[in-house]
Amino acid sequence: MPLSRKPLSIAVSLALSAMWAHAAAQEASPDTPLMTVIVVGSQPADVDLNSVTLDADALLPMRAATSDTAALLRDIPGVSVTGAGAGGVSSLPSIRGLADDRLRIKVDGMDLIAACPNHMNPALSYIDPTRVDSIKVYAGITPVSVGGDSIGGTILVESAKPLFAKPGEGVLTQGEFGAFYRSNGDAMGANLSATLAGENLSVTYTGSTAQSDNYTAGDDFKTTTATGRHGHTLPLDEVGSTAYKSINHALGFALRNDKHVFDLKLTHQKIPYENFPNQRMDMTDNTSNQVNLGYTGDYQWGTLKARVYHETTEHEMDFGDDKRFWYGSASNSPVPGTPCSPLGPSCAAGMPMYTEGKTTGMSVNAELPLSARDTLRVGTEFQAYRLDDWWTASGAMMWPGTFLNINDGQRDRYAVFGEWEAKINPQWTSLLGLRHETVRMDAGDVTGYKTALATAPMPGMDVGSQIADAAAFNALDRDMTDRNWDLTALARYEPNTTHAYEIGVAQKTRSPNLYERYTWSSWTMAAVMNNFVGDGNGYVGNLDLEPEVARTLSFAADWHDAGKKSWGVRVAPYYTHVQDYIDATCNTASCPDDQFNVLKYVNQSARLLGVDLSGHFLAARSAAYGDFTVRGVVNYTRGENRDTGDKLHNIMPLNAKLALTQKRGRLTNTLEGQFVVAKNDVSDIRNEIETAGYSLFNLRSSYEWKQVRLDVGIDNLFDKGYALPLGGAYVGQGTTMSINGVPWGIAVPGPGRSFYAGLNVKF
Repeated sequence: MPLSRKPLSIAVSLALSAMWAHAAAQEASPDTPLMTVIVVGSQPADVDLNSVTLDADALLPMRAATSDTAALLRDIPGVSVTGAGAGGVSSLPSIRGLADDRLRIKVDGMDLIAACPNHMNPALSYIDPTRVDSIKVYAGITPVSVGGDSIGGTILVESAKPLFAKPGEGVLTQGEFGAFYRSNGDAMGANLSATLAGENLSVTYTGSTAQSDNYTAGDDFKTTTATGRHGHTLPLDEVGSTAYKSINHALGFALRNDKHVFDLKLTHQKIPYENFPNQRMDMTDNTSNQVNLGYTGDYQWGTLKARVYHETTEHEMDFGDDKRFWYGSASNSPVPGTPCSPLGPSCAAGMPMYTEGKTTGMSVNAELPLSARDTLRVGTEFQAYRLDDWWTASGAMMWPGTFLNINDGQRDRYAVFGEWEAKINPQWTSLLGLRHETVRMDAGDVTGYKTALATAPMPGMDVGSQIADAAAFNALDRDMTDRNWDLTALARYEPNTTHAYEIGVAQKTRSPNLYERYTWSSWTMAAVMNNFVGDGNGYVGNLDLEPEVARTLSFAADWHDAGKKSWGVRVAPYYTHVQDYIDATCNTASCPDDQFNVLKYVNQSARLLGVDLSGHFLAARSAAYGDFTVRGVVNYTRGENRDTGDKLHNIMPLNAKLALTQKRGRLTNTLEGQFVVAKNDVSDIRNEIETAGYSLFNLRSSYEWKQVRLDVGIDNLFDKGYALPLGGAYVGQGTTMSINGVPWGIAVPGPGRSFYAGLNVKF
């Protein structure tokens, strides 16, 4: 039943009115606390132009509007987010046209890897937005000290640092409780944190939960209500397979001894379900446990940091509530599946898929000030990743044994780096870095559901060539070793307090992931389950893949007032050539248009170029109404396959954001517009879906008391219907096991209007 939004809209309007009235009744005074806002494109003098940092104050206004940590990056120049097309808490960020494993993403110093053939559990999904204290994004030239095994940028996410009591203060106790509600999808959640600390020992607990039903689009975007389940239909504006639930717990310990700090974080995440509108399967369970031990020490010679961590993931997939579950007669037709028994060659109950991933990592790095001018950073890293991906028999063609998608997958990384930063004079700073990584990969023998021709289903036939494909794969040498080099050279020139320029070149290298190299089955039904780009196609791995090598030239210029408060403009053009870019080609003789096909990963050549533009200025200042600031961001990226002339997949079209913010005392109001042109440059080999241009408007307000913060807002103010340019193909309902059992050509739509409110109380 569509949710009635009228009561909440009235409540939000009343809240806005009350907050304004309260603020207007106050007299602005010097001690009135103002919310700190990070202005994109206007960074402090000691921050390079290729990175942007969002601190806790900048993140606060976003938390009530999203349960997806990747969405916190939405306003950073050069960054796009796949949006709701990648799950309610599992969106994938894209930096200048490069996404997913092409980026290095670290959460509290850990390199986490998606353990799923659809990448439903990416690194950022393991930390709730309410636990994030800071995010640093390198969109341009990435220093080798924070890069590695990636060809795009780097995203560093940190939770709050441990708190300690001041000398003589006694025991420090503090905490925070928060809750939110969002009307579209009936989303709700809560978070809690508590700290108990002395001068040398600190203990902190944080917990959160979030859940949502399916969201609705701004208009009817499809032509059928059928889901493939008897008695269950979806309205034409309801986006199937967008419900989710997430539960997070974290317990942190810290011990301080003079200039040395040890920290231990124990985290547990449970996602009972998270459905995906651009994948044929849904996540029916995901359990992750992490142990993360770190050390930071200050010595006379410099700073030493070390970290060791271990993470385990148990992941399950099957067809969620909006997708057909029973496959018996008429399995390839859109008619609803009928419960059948017994399970066997003529009756299937779902398609259970299981993945276990284990990641163990270690890093040691040191920063040595060699002189007042020179700083040397050196370090070493190690990561061992183990993956098993298997699909148990459920009947019909998935019979009689267990399908081993990846068996005993192994991916180990060994890295060393050195980086020299020189402050040549007050105007010039340079950075030179060199990094070497050895990546070793291997996988065991595989089998399909069917291992002998004489057995069912279809005795005498090799269903989907499972037997032949497995035999061919098992006969090949699968032990791979890549030796990868990264280089960075960066120069910054700041002639005065109102200008700064930066130019850099870099070579960055990424080895293929396990799914790109070791998925082996050309069977259509198996191939469509191996897809982490959400385009509806099937993918087959390639043992002959070489590492991607990206060579980038990047420039950035920043003009601003001397105090970096009144105005600022930043422009950052870039060019990247990727050797052995991992793209796709037809796995069969041809790939017909206007349908989903089976593709194979191949190395080709690619080029990406574009520009990021951002700025802000203080438009007006009034004693009665406060400050009015205008902020804007424009992003343009173009990607092309140089071997085929085809466009690269999932490139965000030209887009812009413009926001007007009013701040008066403790009250902040923002009206924001988002503008996206049509996406016509699409990947032909993937039959990527074009999307129309659109404009969205959002309204949000916040008010802070001493211990309380209230956030309210309206996303998609005019309930605009639109398709997400990076959302992928809509396969959120129906007979999704069959490659073309669902209609081609429908892009995942964005959410319609949503009213939201969030309350946080500190104690």
